[in-house]
Order: sequence, then C-alpha cells, then structure tokens
Amino acid sequence: MTHYAKNMYDFHAWANQTLINRLKELPEGVYEQEVQSVFPTVAKVMEHIYMVDHSWLLILQGMDMQAAMDETWRQEKKITGKSLEEVEQLYAELVEQFRAFLSQEEDLERRIVLDNPYTRVRDTSLAEIIMQVVNHGTYHRGNITAMLRQMGYSSVMTEYALYWYAN
Repeated sequence: MTHYAKNMYDFHAWANQTLINRLKELPEGVYEQEVQSVFPTVAKVMEHIYMVDHSWLLILQGMDMQAAMDETWRQEKKITGKSLEEVEQLYAELVEQFRAFLSQEEDLERRIVLDNPYTRVRDTSLAEIIMQVVNHGTYHRGNITAMLRQMGYSSVMTEYALYWYAN
C-alpha cells in the first residue's frame, strides 16, 4: 500500500500542474500582471511555491534547514523572471527529484530534528514534512485563485476530492 504522504505529494504535483495548465490558457501577460495582493504577480507566487518545495526537498534529503534555505536562495535566479513554460519545466524536474527521493525512502515515519531558524528545534517525521509541502502549496494555489478572480479570470479546481477522480 502506498504511504499516505506519497499520495498527498502526488496530489500536490497534480494540483500544481493543473493550475499551470489553466494559466497557460489565459491571455498573454496575465502571469506577470501586477495586482494588489499577498504577492505582486502570479509569477511571484509560482516562484515562491517552487523555492519552498526545493528547500523542503533538501531538508528531506538530510540538509540542515538553514543550509537548505541558503542553498535555495543562492539558486533564486534559476526561477526568478522565467516564463510560465520555463517554470513548468523547472517544476517538472523538481517533481521528478521528489519522486526519486520518495521511491528510495523506505521509512517516511522516520524522525528527524528540524532546526527551524524562525521558531525552534522540533522532532518531526519525513511524512509530516511532506504534508507541510502539500499544505503550503494548497494555501498558495488559493492565493493564485483569488488573484485571478481579481483580474477577472476564473481559476481551476484543484481540490483533493477532484484528484481522487482525476487519477
């Protein structure tokens, strides 16, 4: 039986790709259009999701949280200012890296010490970290949906219950 965290990560990847597909249907310029919101553009939200996913993957692979965040910020230019198609490709590569990790990791309930520089040290499982990745993505896909509505466009449904029937 597939571990629930692996299934939830697959949902996360599906939901992000579903949203990317919707963004590709919208008129040119919407991806970079500035709005008064939590993020200035949809592009900035997508970059943020990618960077946070990248950091968490490094942590899952054994890197200290501060070092993972530092490494991700060093690579910020890799994603910043890229077209939606380029972001889609970079995200697809990151998904493959996540899936490779998940296919090799035998114990997602394995505990690690997470030294979060914004809060404090916490004992957590790999599965809980994956759920954080999924939850974070869900939160920010909601930001994008609100931003699109503000610009006069509909988004796309990316709820977990829809994922059940899409796969």
